[in-house]
Amino acid sequence: MHIGNYQLDNPLILAPMAGVTDQPFRQLCKQLGAGMTVSEMITADPRLWNSKKSRLRRVHQGEVGIRSVQIAGTEPEIMALAAQHNVEHGAQIIDINMGCPAKKVCKKAAGSALLQAPDLVERILKAVVTAVDVPVTLKIRTGQDADNRNGLAIAKIAEEAGIKALAIHGRTRSDKFMGEAEFETIALIKQAVSIPIMANGDIDSPEKAKWVKDYTRADGLMIGRAAQGKPWIFREIWHFLQTGEHLESPSWQEIQQILFQHMNGLYQLYGEVMGPRIARKHVSWYLQEQDDGKEFRRTFNKIEDAETQLETLKYYFKQKQQAKAA
Repeated sequence: MHIGNYQLDNPLILAPMAGVTDQPFRQLCKQLGAGMTVSEMITADPRLWNSKKSRLRRVHQGEVGIRSVQIAGTEPEIMALAAQHNVEHGAQIIDINMGCPAKKVCKKAAGSALLQAPDLVERILKAVVTAVDVPVTLKIRTGQDADNRNGLAIAKIAEEAGIKALAIHGRTRSDKFMGEAEFETIALIKQAVSIPIMANGDIDSPEKAKWVKDYTRADGLMIGRAAQGKPWIFREIWHFLQTGEHLESPSWQEIQQILFQHMNGLYQLYGEVMGPRIARKHVSWYLQEQDDGKEFRRTFNKIEDAETQLETLKYYFKQKQQAKAA
């Protein structure tokens, strides 16, 4: 799969998720099989570029793989400026967010709220594409609600504006993350445009990934929530798509190594105060399928320092490995 002049290692992309797809998580997913990762959404508002949160979201030093940065906003000129700013700071692809259903984003008429204004969508896309010399991609939903699925119209606008690839979440704005994603609209869009299409929504297993790819004929698959606590899902899906066989699940030893790498990356990026706090949610995701995970998380979430977090997890994994050997 190509996006502009970039060829992906495989057609599996980590979806941008606010508060999740920071540099440590992106690098881990890339290492474990993602063909490309997309950064957390960055506001186009230049007044917020120097906030600590925005600065951390723009960290790309030493990053392996194609650097795709997602921006969000409502004004064409400001979006163009934000695109230029991020390219100057290392972005190799600019992704435009018109898919986020979050209230705090939509109340500013950004994210998926833009889908109700096709003329504005067109102006934003053309402004950004013209402003930078790197590929520009777009992420959308299928429409405003079940009665107003205008994803196809938006896709045609995107193609005409010079967008190089389009990711589509199989829900409307009003659906948020409720119910099941539908893929009929994505399949329809794929037939109607020539730019690469990435299908997104509820892809949480190798079997579901194959079904979605076969049904929609999408060029790529974008995976979000299913990668939380399971970044190796990319290699599992890619192996299944290539061979039709399941890859062996990671051992407890490997899971421990992956989790510790992730946590150390968080400590390094966010520091001794915020690092351990942010690590808590990731540990919860890694252990959510364990019978004792809930009880362990209650204890773990009270720990404030990195060293104690790591020591507590070492003891937890040691117990798991002993129980398995017994």
